[in-house]
Amino acid sequence: MYSQSSMRAFRSMHRADSSVVDKQLPPGTYKRVFAFARPYRKELAVFLLIIVADALIGVVTPILAGRVVNQITGHAAVRVVVDIALVIAGLAVVDAGLSFAQRWYSARIGEGLIYDMRTAVFDHVQRMPLAFFTRTQTGALVSRLNNDVLGAQQAFTSTLSGLVSNVVSLVLTAGVMFSLSWQITLLSLVMLPIFVIPARRIGTRLQAITRESYNLNASMNATMTERFNVAGALLVKLFGRAEAEDASFRGRAARVRDIGVTSAMYGRAFFVALTLVASLAQALVYGLGGYFAIKGELSAGTVVTLALLLTRLYGPLTALSNARVDVMSALVSFDRVFEILDLPPMIDDAPDAIELPADARSIEFADVRFAYPSAGEVSLASLEDVAVLDNTQPQLVLRGVSFRAEPGELVALVGPSGAGKTTISQLVPRIYDVREGQVLVGGHDVRTVTQQSLRDRIGVVSQEAHMFHDTIRGNLLYAKPHASDDELWDAIGAAQIGELVRSLPDGLDTLVGDRGYRLSGGEKARLAIARLLLKAPEIVILDEATAHLDSESEAAVQDALAHALVGRTSVVIAHRLSTIQKADKVLVIDDGRIAEQGTHEELLAANGLYAELYRTQFSRTSEPSPPVEVC
Repeated sequence: MYSQSSMRAFRSMHRADSSVVDKQLPPGTYKRVFAFARPYRKELAVFLLIIVADALIGVVTPILAGRVVNQITGHAAVRVVVDIALVIAGLAVVDAGLSFAQRWYSARIGEGLIYDMRTAVFDHVQRMPLAFFTRTQTGALVSRLNNDVLGAQQAFTSTLSGLVSNVVSLVLTAGVMFSLSWQITLLSLVMLPIFVIPARRIGTRLQAITRESYNLNASMNATMTERFNVAGALLVKLFGRAEAEDASFRGRAARVRDIGVTSAMYGRAFFVALTLVASLAQALVYGLGGYFAIKGELSAGTVVTLALLLTRLYGPLTALSNARVDVMSALVSFDRVFEILDLPPMIDDAPDAIELPADARSIEFADVRFAYPSAGEVSLASLEDVAVLDNTQPQLVLRGVSFRAEPGELVALVGPSGAGKTTISQLVPRIYDVREGQVLVGGHDVRTVTQQSLRDRIGVVSQEAHMFHDTIRGNLLYAKPHASDDELWDAIGAAQIGELVRSLPDGLDTLVGDRGYRLSGGEKARLAIARLLLKAPEIVILDEATAHLDSESEAAVQDALAHALVGRTSVVIAHRLSTIQKADKVLVIDDGRIAEQGTHEELLAANGLYAELYRTQFSRTSEPSPPVEVC
């Protein structure tokens, strides 16, 4: 009994940060916390009743032990002593059962809350715009799903149970002790400051070194995440920085080691001090109680009861001294979770959004103006690791763009880097929303249709063909979850990567590695095109999809795309001359505007910006499809 309460008191001092007491929680936080707990109100009620029952047994057992001593010293019948002993044994069995029940309800409530909060945060984050992810530190975001969710969960398990258990135990224990001998009880409590004052100082020091340990561990985790992915590992090797990275990591790891040793010694000092003070207090009870017993003012059993109850007094008193910090720590964790949930997604379905018709295939931009969102619109300072968000309004990226792609047309976008080509391609599937004007698909403003129906009709292959750390099969099935093996092989063959996949020992079940790094750039690009072909959308957007392919591979993939794009509306950010020559319309983008538009031949004849780009970039080689970029 004593060790459990002292452990809880130590954990409280170890993890609590007194600075959270001064944090101002937003209005309504308590109401929202209880809203999360509402589905578990019945379990919480039973949980609290079990805690109260457990605390009652903890007080009744010492009283019965004292009665056994009184019966023995009073030469009572053996039957009476045996009966009391059997009651004590029965209470022990009941207490063991209550312990299992308490753990089950604690786990049921705690894990349920973790599930509810994690799924709520994950679902909400999934609906955030791409700009949110470009600004947010991934580690900080993951921490909300792990550390803060766990901290919030503790509010209804360890913090709540500890608070109720300690209050009930303290009230019952102190009440019984004062009823038995107020003089001995008061004298016993006089020794409490001898422990509590040093313990508080230990707790303050523990909080400081624990915070430093957390920060160092977070720094080490960030370092490992960056250095252990393929791109980071390659950079370290290319610059020969392995020894410097090792030295830096060793320094932080050594500090964590030293903090661990210091923390362990502070912990041992805490337990030794509590044990020593409790032992001295028990010695006082036995000495003073024995004196009163010899004088006939107390019974021997009462002295034993007081000594046993004393062990249940110090732990709760110490733990309750940090109760406010514990409660605030849990509430701050809740607040950090709510901070994510309260950040509205910039792009969401309108209340009256409709399904995009299956025959919607045209694309139209009507006087579109666009600027990327500011930090204040899409992010949080705590997720960017800054004190204040930069709310400067970004400059316009698109300035009155208007064009139309008819069903089945191939429209190529060319222009200098940063002109706005990729931005145009991202407005069609509504990765971002326009500031002014309209983007229409099949005559419907994309903001008036459901995102799911819109993206079901559109297939995209981006500049970086991202692959999950999964098998080739798993990455392909992301486009069509129920596709058959025949469909997979058809798509792979059309993307001119079938021969490679068949040569692999595990075929479709080959792991592609982190971000697909086990594949070459060209192989990833062709696998991404296979994924597109498997989806078979009505509208296709290719953002330099063939940029990583050699001329031979590109020619094969272009043939596959030529067949796959028949009857489909296509917007292609052009990287190769072959793409431009086949385009029904070429849009020359410059400084967020359409500077020129027409066919390849028309634009060359106009001798404008397109002709200049052609002369400086496309005509550097006599190859029909030179690997040069016009983005």
